[in-house]
Amino acid sequence: MKTLHEKVDGIFGYRQITLHMNRKFEEKLNHKRIYRLIKVAGLRSVIRVKKKQYKRSTPQHVADNILNREFTAEKPNEKWVTDVTEFKYGQSKKAYLSAIRDLYDGSIISYVLGHSNNNQLVFKTLDQATVLLNGEHPLIHSDRGFQYTSKGFKRKIDAAKMIQSMSRVKSVY
Repeated sequence: MKTLHEKVDGIFGYRQITLHMNRKFEEKLNHKRIYRLIKVAGLRSVIRVKKKQYKRSTPQHVADNILNREFTAEKPNEKWVTDVTEFKYGQSKKAYLSAIRDLYDGSIISYVLGHSNNNQLVFKTLDQATVLLNGEHPLIHSDRGFQYTSKGFKRKIDAAKMIQSMSRVKSVY
């Protein structure tokens, strides 16, 4: 138990240690026994910091859902979709990937990797994509993230003469 606890930097609690020991020794050890032995050994798991509760902001601009789940396109640069994805790496580091994808063939039009999820990340991605346009004005669909509802993003889309579409807000029960 001590070896496993050190190997995983103290992240595992008694449940995970029980799972790993049962797999390793191919024996059915009771979780209550493991819990008791961990207490006797003085081992404690690292308690991870809980995620911050984000305050909902009022969107500056909202667009209708024009795409309406029609994820096919007849020609290139007709319909684009965009989003930001968070990647965790190392002990507590995060990276953010903003990408624009063409629904015609699924190709990635542009992407930007950054260390913070902010407007600049999304703006750079859009700027990279609009440079590649040859007079086309695609529909660009996104969720209602703060970057996509900002006035700055709307200005960039209007400048490129693109049509903006957004997913509807999820209903919470």
